[in-house]
Amino acid sequence: MVTVDEYTRARPSAALRGLVGWYSGYRQRGVAPARHRGLPSPYLTLIFTLDDPLVVAQHPDPRQRPGRYDTLLGGLHLAPALITHPGRQSGVQVSLLPLGCRALFGLPAAELAWADVEAATVLGDPQVDEIRDRLRTASDWPARFAVLDSVLLRLLAADRAPATPEVRHACDRLLTGRVPVATVAAEIGWSTRHLTDRFRAETGLRPKEAARVARFDRARRALQPGTRLADLAATHGFADQSHLVREFRAFANCTPTQWLSDETYLTEAPPAGTGRT
Repeated sequence: MVTVDEYTRARPSAALRGLVGWYSGYRQRGVAPARHRGLPSPYLTLIFTLDDPLVVAQHPDPRQRPGRYDTLLGGLHLAPALITHPGRQSGVQVSLLPLGCRALFGLPAAELAWADVEAATVLGDPQVDEIRDRLRTASDWPARFAVLDSVLLRLLAADRAPATPEVRHACDRLLTGRVPVATVAAEIGWSTRHLTDRFRAETGLRPKEAARVARFDRARRALQPGTRLADLAATHGFADQSHLVREFRAFANCTPTQWLSDETYLTEAPPAGTGRT
């Protein structure tokens, strides 16, 4: 059997930036069976498989039973998912910022927190079937990403109530930088408690949880073979190397070294420095 091992990534249309981080496409065939950790990140996950279903052996919420998905929409979470494949997998993924959930699907990201669902439960069977058919018949990865642009722009054009300016500001500040929650609350004129309640109602995570996840996500995407953990910790705002290792254990159930050894292929990870996960 001929081995196929493809991964590619692209930015969405300019009108979608701020709602969608990136698109990624992957196709593997004839490789060794593998297990992948879907780690916490500031992005919701939307996957359209092209051939075999996506097999989730363990969800972030341990109460959810393992499942097989032709399409998957997953919310923000604080524990890893475990995804397996038998030596082949293919699909197209959308990494969706929390405010993109409301803008594109008409519901707050909090309604999907800790859950993995078939995308058809949100988008409807006819629309999901159309998207998958168009993705499968597209000639190459750029053509598939163009399909995603057209579909998401159509959803964006629908009349949907946006998040409040205060929540949008909080999401921008907490998911992209090292800003204390109290500082963000003062910037928008809310108490820390009120910000926590409103932010959680929109995203499904508390502000401090979201900021921790965003910091962890930036660090683990920058982790490469040969990286000194002490330098990585200092660069990304951890107190020290031990703090970084504790966060890896909390969010990935392993050390940074073990994660780097296990994750030789990441369907969702862009190169370090860019913003299942």
